[in-house]
Amino acid sequence: MIKMGFAHSRGMGEIRKYALAATLCLLAIPLCGLAQQGAHAPSEGSGTPSVTRFEDVTAKLGIHFQHQASPTAKKYLLETMGSGVALLDYDNDGRLDIFLTNGARIDDPTPKGTIPLKDAPKYWNRLYHQKADGTFEDVTEKAGLAGSGYSTGVAVGDYDNDGYEDIFVAGFGHNTLYHNNGDGTFKDVTETAGVGGSGWSTSATWVDYDNDGRLDLVVARYMEWTFDDIYCGEHREGHRAYCHPDLFKPIPPLLYHNDGNGRFSEVGHKAGLDKPCKGLGVAIADYDRDGWPDILIANDAIPEFLFHNKGDGTFEEVGMVSGVALDGSGTTYSGMGVDFADYNNDGWPDVIITNLANQRYALFSNMRDGTFDYASNVTGIGPITLLHSGWGVRFFDYDNDGWKDLFVAQSHVMDTIEINEPHLRYRETPLLLHNEGGKKFVDVSASAGDVFQQRWAARGLAIGDINNDGKIDVVISSTNGSAWVLLNETVAANHWLTFKLEGVKSNRDGIGATVRISTSSGNQYATVTTGSSYQSSSDPRVHFGLGTETSARLVEIRWPSGIVQTLKAVSADQLVKVKEAVDSSH
Repeated sequence: MIKMGFAHSRGMGEIRKYALAATLCLLAIPLCGLAQQGAHAPSEGSGTPSVTRFEDVTAKLGIHFQHQASPTAKKYLLETMGSGVALLDYDNDGRLDIFLTNGARIDDPTPKGTIPLKDAPKYWNRLYHQKADGTFEDVTEKAGLAGSGYSTGVAVGDYDNDGYEDIFVAGFGHNTLYHNNGDGTFKDVTETAGVGGSGWSTSATWVDYDNDGRLDLVVARYMEWTFDDIYCGEHREGHRAYCHPDLFKPIPPLLYHNDGNGRFSEVGHKAGLDKPCKGLGVAIADYDRDGWPDILIANDAIPEFLFHNKGDGTFEEVGMVSGVALDGSGTTYSGMGVDFADYNNDGWPDVIITNLANQRYALFSNMRDGTFDYASNVTGIGPITLLHSGWGVRFFDYDNDGWKDLFVAQSHVMDTIEINEPHLRYRETPLLLHNEGGKKFVDVSASAGDVFQQRWAARGLAIGDINNDGKIDVVISSTNGSAWVLLNETVAANHWLTFKLEGVKSNRDGIGATVRISTSSGNQYATVTTGSSYQSSSDPRVHFGLGTETSARLVEIRWPSGIVQTLKAVSADQLVKVKEAVDSSH
């Protein structure tokens, strides 16, 4: 079944110190290559030159959110985590809504074993509903989503296949699952579902790891941590710092199997996912194309984890043998945000993991044999990001030229970093990298709008087409600060296609499905997911830029059920709704 509708117009790892002079030498060549007016033509591909522009429309749209980190003189590490953000259509009106997690009250000092509480409205998580005119209204109280405790990450997915998106909120000490009642309200079903968990949860994502048609849930946890009064940094006024994660023990992630009837079983040990980690980001993709979704966890200051799905309900951790565990010099780094997508259009998912300044963001190119090659330096990402610290990150084609670009929410974790390393910054500008034909990335931030001149303590990042104009927009959150809605106003003549999948035998969201489009310019590939980034959840609709192509001659969808469905001669510039064909006529 195919329905078509035209869119509306309109880490903390230890800092390795480098000499500033050497750093500037490394950066000299990429900086000299920056475009001045935001006009870029891919070195390969069918795209036309564009004028890059993202506009901050937060206040204009009615989003007034202030994250409450509850900073204290004790420098509790929990204060640094920031807010998660989700883009979702909770009421199925065709317009994306925004959900933001929030902190809770932390006393100074806080007794060990305490779970912070949301004892005032300023600590509430917030749901903003998009109205027909494109502005937003705060419907948190009506929806029943104020929450409790210190909230961190968010994951969106229709776990009971009833056609309405449900919300999982990760947090410190306790997680919460909200069932969407389909009438604009949500019900806390955590206890009956059995997903309350324990410890300090960060990012989470929905994935049908056993392909049984029901979404399961993987939850990264950070470390074994409580409100101990540990002093880190110099014993001088203003020099106390947040403690290094090496002081705390790692803790395994949680894997909840969806048993049906609204209940889950925690099967991390049984499934082989019980390897102690310091997880901050989670992403899914079928990296070896064997038909089973794999799980990638970005770890802070220990090797990164790649869990290979063996197809029998169990996983094998292959980070080291696959090549994604360490950076190009064979060392660990402060993995924070992560994305798992095909940036070079060869059909195999690649990996990006953000980290701290002096480490370089880690890009791994899929070698199509079960291994990855560290590609940060050869693609230009290494020199560009050497002085930056990144959290939320996503690949997406902002100018619709047929190549996935890179957007990063940036800030250092140490609010005292400028005391010891004055060439670094705590608050940073966002980073936008243009993909030049799948071979290299160019920093276009300086010419992409005023927002790229603003310094934020950014954390979460979610993507989606907020105004349904065929261009992907961005929402960024921060720690102890505002959220920002960045509308993509890039001027380009390029075309696009967006797909919204509805599973029948597969999970209703189609999470885990792979979509390939073919044009005369070549192929592009994407995995359906709401996960990736850092503590955030994005629009599940799959978006492709087509460049100058006015149609896709072939679209192939490989559903988690194993069904392969094809569409032919699909015209550009529209949202295409595809329902899984479960009979022989597809």
